[in-house]
Amino acid sequence: MKLVRGPVHDQEPRFDPVRPTTTIDLTDPAVVTDPYPYFSQERARHPVAWHEESGMWLTFDHASASVVQRDRRLGRLWRDFEPASYLEPFNLLHRNRMMDNEPPAHTRLRRPVAAAFGRGHVERLRPRVSELAASMLDEVDPHGFDVVGEYAEPLPVLVIAALLGVPASMVSSLRSWSQAIVRMYEPAPDAPVVDAAVLAAQEFADYVRALAADRRGNPRQDLISDLTTSELTEDEIVASVVLLLNAGHEASVNAFGNGLVAMLGAGQVPATAVSLTVEEMLRFDPALQLFERTATEPVKLGGIRIEVGEKVAAMLGAANRDPAVFECPDRFLADRDPNPHLAFGVGVHFCLGAPLARMELAESLSALFDRFPRIALSGDPISRGTFVLRGYRSVPVAG
Repeated sequence: MKLVRGPVHDQEPRFDPVRPTTTIDLTDPAVVTDPYPYFSQERARHPVAWHEESGMWLTFDHASASVVQRDRRLGRLWRDFEPASYLEPFNLLHRNRMMDNEPPAHTRLRRPVAAAFGRGHVERLRPRVSELAASMLDEVDPHGFDVVGEYAEPLPVLVIAALLGVPASMVSSLRSWSQAIVRMYEPAPDAPVVDAAVLAAQEFADYVRALAADRRGNPRQDLISDLTTSELTEDEIVASVVLLLNAGHEASVNAFGNGLVAMLGAGQVPATAVSLTVEEMLRFDPALQLFERTATEPVKLGGIRIEVGEKVAAMLGAANRDPAVFECPDRFLADRDPNPHLAFGVGVHFCLGAPLARMELAESLSALFDRFPRIALSGDPISRGTFVLRGYRSVPVAG
């Protein structure tokens, strides 16, 4: 099965006669393992370059990545994957979510979720996060354990499930569905990945529909109950819940694992102000590496002209290592300040879950080092082997 994206505009893209190009292979195991030296080489050559393999412009500096996310002429325009009939369960979840729409649709989709977050749901979870962290650390073997599999991975999915009102008994299914869906975001997913994503999307959506139906008749103090009383359609509620579960789980797991590996590898511990260390974990090796936009009008960027219908990707990991913005960008500094990283994006699509992610990271990191102040890597971390959503499958440590 060949996976393609439907058209956004009838107008054919027009390219500059002479334009910078890059041949960086985002599927190369060496790039997936450590993309940052490759980003540095590209940044030295050009801030923005055409990538024929992906059919996109890629940014390599902080300034260009910032413009891509702020310029309203560069929008998130969802295009269904083809064949659309087979991929409808996957397409439906994305077509109806705030992340893949622009105002006014984005504003309408984001408003009820933001309002629910604003009702204090995040802060009321802080004691629960602390409690969960302590109980999980009670169960690990201090002589050696997998800090991702036994701590960083189960914690955020339990937290986001509690926020939404999903029973803890569903955590295993949520993790499986989420991991199957997000693998579709990688370059050139193969047929088994596509099949798994379609099945997961259908099962995930069916479950959320049933849960939303229950909350309409039996409302609780949770976010799904809030959404069922909002202006959102049923499909939009489903898409919003799946987005929050996926983003709230995957990003938090990977940000923790990536940041901890970097910190321990640098022989550092959290700063007295743990919030500074959290920001450095987010900057140094961000969980999300690439975020796409499509030009709705011609845009000048990094000295080149992006035409209507052309795609451009803000390379967030490259932006976060730009020496024009960050002193010693390739060093992990637990007390780095200031730290204007782009891990949560900027502009209208700034991550709505950023306060929750920051709280989770601060609480779980503090709990880990309070319990194991001499924690260290006890073996080689095992990568998930993915580029767009970057993370570790396993990180062995000992206290």
